Amino acid sequence: MSSVLKKTATDARAERTLRTELFERYGCGPVQFSGNPNASYERHLVLDHVVKPGNASAREVFEALARSLRDLIAQRWLKTGETCDRENPKQVYYLSMEFLIGRSTSNNLLNLLVEPFVREEMARRGVDLDRLDDEEPDAGLGNGGLGRLAACFIDSMATLAIPAIGYGLRYEYGIFRQEIQGGRQVERPDNWLRRPDPWEVDRPAEAVDVRLQCAVQSRRGTPVLVADRPTLLRGVPYDRPVVGHGGRTVNTLRLWGAAATDAFDFAEFSAGDFFGAVHEKVVAENLTRVLYPDDSTTAGRGLRFAQEYFLVCCSLADIVRRFRARGNDWGALPDKVAVQLNDTHPALAVAELMRILLDGAGLGWDESWDLTVRTLAYTNHTLLPEALETWPVRRFELVAPRLLEIVYEINRRFLDEVRAKSPGDDGLAARVSLIEEGPEKKVRMAHLAVVGSYSTNGVAALHSRLLRETVLKDLAGLFPGRFNNKTNGVTPRRWLLLANPGLAALLTKAVGDGWVTELERLGAIAPLADDPAFRERFRAAKRAAKVRFADWLRSATGEVVEPASLFDVQIKRIHEYKRQLLNVLHVLVLYNRLRENPALDAPPRTVFFAGKAAPACHLAKVIIHLVNNVAAVIDADPAARGRLKVLFLPEYNVTLAQRLIPAADLSEQISTAGYEASGTSNMKFMMNGALTVGTRDGATIEMAEASGEQNFFLFGLTAEQVANSRGWYSPFWHVEHDPETRLALDLIRSGTFDLGEPGVFAPVLDALLAQGDRYMHLADLTSYVNAQEQVVALYGQPDAWARKAILNVAHSGRFSSDRTIAEYAADVCGAGPCPVD
Repeated sequence: MSSVLKKTATDARAERTLRTELFERYGCGPVQFSGNPNASYERHLVLDHVVKPGNASAREVFEALARSLRDLIAQRWLKTGETCDRENPKQVYYLSMEFLIGRSTSNNLLNLLVEPFVREEMARRGVDLDRLDDEEPDAGLGNGGLGRLAACFIDSMATLAIPAIGYGLRYEYGIFRQEIQGGRQVERPDNWLRRPDPWEVDRPAEAVDVRLQCAVQSRRGTPVLVADRPTLLRGVPYDRPVVGHGGRTVNTLRLWGAAATDAFDFAEFSAGDFFGAVHEKVVAENLTRVLYPDDSTTAGRGLRFAQEYFLVCCSLADIVRRFRARGNDWGALPDKVAVQLNDTHPALAVAELMRILLDGAGLGWDESWDLTVRTLAYTNHTLLPEALETWPVRRFELVAPRLLEIVYEINRRFLDEVRAKSPGDDGLAARVSLIEEGPEKKVRMAHLAVVGSYSTNGVAALHSRLLRETVLKDLAGLFPGRFNNKTNGVTPRRWLLLANPGLAALLTKAVGDGWVTELERLGAIAPLADDPAFRERFRAAKRAAKVRFADWLRSATGEVVEPASLFDVQIKRIHEYKRQLLNVLHVLVLYNRLRENPALDAPPRTVFFAGKAAPACHLAKVIIHLVNNVAAVIDADPAARGRLKVLFLPEYNVTLAQRLIPAADLSEQISTAGYEASGTSNMKFMMNGALTVGTRDGATIEMAEASGEQNFFLFGLTAEQVANSRGWYSPFWHVEHDPETRLALDLIRSGTFDLGEPGVFAPVLDALLAQGDRYMHLADLTSYVNAQEQVVALYGQPDAWARKAILNVAHSGRFSSDRTIAEYAADVCGAGPCPVD
């Protein structure tokens, strides 16, 4: 166990002391929740909303409660900042385009250790805290695993008392709100900020000016970049508290919103141009209006680049301001500042920090470059070459020509060094160059991040090895000491303690509550896997979670599922390599078997899918359509009714995951081996007692090693087998030689699931056959079906199933984000805890 973790573990006595301090010292205690008219809660209800407590709406009650909790946090939040300013420790700054934080109120109640007390007090007022939770929308600040990981990381940094600030963008609209109509995904605006967010604090006095060489204009409702129109935007910071468990450290998530520097042109207004008077403000705000603008268009890609530039400029300006305000000299930058780049999106930080040091601080090139490289670190999140960002040189010229000059000079000096080390190897120079030559020159952002930082890490052992051996092989050869691995983790506070109170209570009774901040303590329950009484209590906790989810699903959607059925769950972004399509093919195999033999001995199974497809990804949207049509056909068939059910749950988000993961029996982690960087849903399922059926990919490999492969259902080709078969693999071989594969494809081809739209699923058959089945669905299908037969056999033995599930929970300790952050702090950032008195 890391010394960082040991130092931050909170025992019951410390928790009681802290609670007393929060309640009594800062005036937010029981007396203020007890009916006193000056109480924090009632004060916000009456003064903010001008409403009597008995007449308040659920939303008004929620806002009043959240603001009263923010009052509770405020003093610790201030004190955390004061401590950092006084102690001047090395501080971590985490730059990410996404922070998928979910709902804040329930998480902050839990981390402040006041949830039972507040629940009791609100119940006394006739308010159900669980129902009130639904008044808070999920913050639309992220899309998938990248953003959720960032949220787990900032939670862990606060819990470990690591001085840290997260930087992102304040998107007014999330990626989109997903609806299903006629089986198809329909994208609706996700206006999560349509009501005031009681958790954010705007800081206009700390705004940052950002210069663009272009202007952001609106054409037919779409923001576009217009060349040679220098523009000054203002980045306005909005701060959110990040409460560490126990409430002692409250770090900050700072989100930047774009605004015009002069929001109102009085001259235009006086001349009668009422729209023009506020036009600049409206257009400027478009820059951070939407998460992930559609990158299938030139305008969308241009706006995305401008967003990345805006994030980097605002964040680095703020970092430098804090650094200098603490009296530090420029030479101390790497000793006091660690900037972690979450994927390539903030990789412009390399050039922007150089610009600050060269143009702002007046330092020479060599000193500026040394400080830059020793300050920045880069995390890579993908093995897909097409997902490694490249930006046209023209885009740099349009938005930030000075940064392009710096990139060119970095590249010139870098290639001089490469040629000096490997004279005559022009191929190496071309492969590692920051500039991709071609009809359109592009800047390779991953190369810029590697060359301009002191650390490049992958997020699982396999991913990090494949980065060194394939995707970034040449750069790893040049900078072997910079490459390392930091396997991802998830916070057990949200994903076990908050999401699964029944199991959490069972674990606490068995090993004490220290697991909440030291998840490896769950290893102590491993011997209890052989205790029949504990297995029964464990099974009871799982049954309760399944019933709770089924009740919610019925009330929220009208869908009825049988809690006694095997809950088989795949919840991920919809993408070919994640292979939701492989799951569908297995469903078709089961469906064919039931139609052929209605007396088949198999437990009832409910297969859940959830996830969003990128609006421009046609095949992913077709896969969603196929899942829904398969579900409809199976539901209508008496041969399958009560035996097999398929459900696609729309609008997958953090809150839905918190509901469904505790109820899952089987976790589907079936990506093509060598394509999933790490995964984090796999870890959440593991610590909640689901068993995994999966390929040897990402962090699933390490999970199986920790728990024992005998406690996983592993199948399929390895990453090496996938790579080595590329030259000769033919999906048609499996059609010819695997009867159940052929029957499943024939079922799609026959039009069984077309539901009045002939040929609607031809793109699926094309991807699997005519286009060569890039992600090896058919190559792995038979092995997958065999693994699922092992699942069925074990599910029929409840005690044996529970034993393996308990061992999975017991060995999930390594996959806490606390462990990951402790490793980052020690091995990459060189930052330690800065306890707040």
